[in-house]
Amino acid sequence: MVSAGITHFVAPTAYERIVPRWAGDARRVVLASGAAEIACGALLSTRRTGRLGACLTAALLAAVFPANVQMALDAGTEHQAVPDMPAGRFRAIALARLPLQLPLIGWAVRVARSH
Repeated sequence: MVSAGITHFVAPTAYERIVPRWAGDARRVVLASGAAEIACGALLSTRRTGRLGACLTAALLAAVFPANVQMALDAGTEHQAVPDMPAGRFRAIALARLPLQLPLIGWAVRVARSH
């Protein structure tokens, strides 16, 4: 979570491209979600705050799901997050990411229950 959060600050452009247009200022959304990922990771790192971190991680993963949907919808358009990648390959990767959110959320819930 911390590493993923840091990338929001180091390379925000690709993240900005997948922010749903209805969500508002993409840069602000990316920075806020990056900070949230770092905070979740920090909370997950200790036994005392692990339960809270896991609960917040599950909520965050659910909250960013619309960005993954937007990424899939934008494949092959001028809004594609990685413009240099062939559209078919990008679409396949974007679609494959969608169901991966469920096991990640499940993992976070299991971690929360174990604390």
